[in-house]
Amino acid sequence: MLPHPLPMHGPMSDPNPGYVRRLRLWDAALIVIGGIIGGGIFLNPYIVAQRTGSSVTLLLMWVGAGVLTLIGALCYAELGARRPQAGGSYVYLREAFGPLAGFLFGWTMLLVIYSGSSAAVATIFASYAAAVFGLPASATLPLTVAALVFVAGINLFGLRLGVQVQNLFTVLKLLAVAVLVACGLFLAGAGGGHVLAPDPARAHVGFMGAALPVLFAYSGFTYLNNLAGEVREPQRTLPRALVLGMLGVIAAYALVNVAYLAVLGHAGLAASTTPAAEVMQRVFGPIGARLIALGIAISTLGFCNITLVAGARVLQVMGEDGLFFRSVGRLHPRYRTPNVALLLLSGWAILLAVSGSYGQLLDYATFGDWLACAVGVATLFWYRRHRDDTVSFRVPGYPWLPLLFIATVALVVAQSLHDSPRNTGIGLLIIAAGAPVYFVWRRLFSRDQP
Repeated sequence: MLPHPLPMHGPMSDPNPGYVRRLRLWDAALIVIGGIIGGGIFLNPYIVAQRTGSSVTLLLMWVGAGVLTLIGALCYAELGARRPQAGGSYVYLREAFGPLAGFLFGWTMLLVIYSGSSAAVATIFASYAAAVFGLPASATLPLTVAALVFVAGINLFGLRLGVQVQNLFTVLKLLAVAVLVACGLFLAGAGGGHVLAPDPARAHVGFMGAALPVLFAYSGFTYLNNLAGEVREPQRTLPRALVLGMLGVIAAYALVNVAYLAVLGHAGLAASTTPAAEVMQRVFGPIGARLIALGIAISTLGFCNITLVAGARVLQVMGEDGLFFRSVGRLHPRYRTPNVALLLLSGWAILLAVSGSYGQLLDYATFGDWLACAVGVATLFWYRRHRDDTVSFRVPGYPWLPLLFIATVALVVAQSLHDSPRNTGIGLLIIAAGAPVYFVWRRLFSRDQP
């Protein structure tokens, strides 16, 4: 029997048609890739270059963080094989640590992490789309809102259309990565001499100072688990998709950084706030810069699509459990989509974008996404002890690999507290503020529950 049980509302008490398992291995792997690769790899590697003393250290940082994320993905592969249903981390936390833990995850996801990420990345989309089409700066906000409305709208009428659009977005962003890598390695004419060259002028700031922005660039590998209720043969497909997707992301990130270094060198990369545009401009001139701007816009739009779709599934399961509004827990009877949840999450993201507060909120709780990943991985120990059923996939190297992942994320949180005590402290307060909300909610709206 589960601790702190919540009634699962089935056909007798609250008719719900249930999700349809349409996602194949290819679809699922592209969701993993699209949920991780946003605009960061095109824009922010200069931060890592500023915090490392050589190209070798920089590349090891990107590959090492990718391996760590792969460990987390392996843990989530086992969790997905154990619980192949919608909700992802919310379900694991609810079952292992009780409904309060699940509610705190959903609370932070809705209030800040998923909504704030969507608002921030949609704003990046709007900025680059305006640059591509020569629109004035005043068009940025309308384009931001239009992007969020668009990605929500295409997912209201069934998963099939949303997946087709998402696959197109992800293939196009991978094409942008391939073009960037080809230009950097083969067309820019710089050769490979810069790739491993040291940068003695660059001061070291310590391992964690450089690791933080790299780890955040790998965020999003858990989104597929939120959609597990719509994956075909999930016990087989989820682990394969997570591993294939993560290997693809690691390769893409490593190759893009090698391309930057080949053209700009370590010192040049540290000085360039838009390295992708600079590489493309050196090859094709202004047309190249415009092409990569289009690639970044497509990449960010695809990220927004996955974030909203994945987050809506969490809210829907919370509503079905009685930890959120019952209407949010219902699926559309024809399209089998959580339309109310999707509109709610999208609407809140739009409100954050219009108010301009998303950036500050995201600064407060960006680390919360990785913190939730670590706590999600910790549920593996509960499942192994209390629900050691026969499953199709188990994490290799258990318990050492999960412990390594949890310990590293704990270091990230500690470093965040040290470097930005105000922002991280407020982020922790945002998470903790969900506790009184949970108890008030249970008292006012869940009197029928134990």
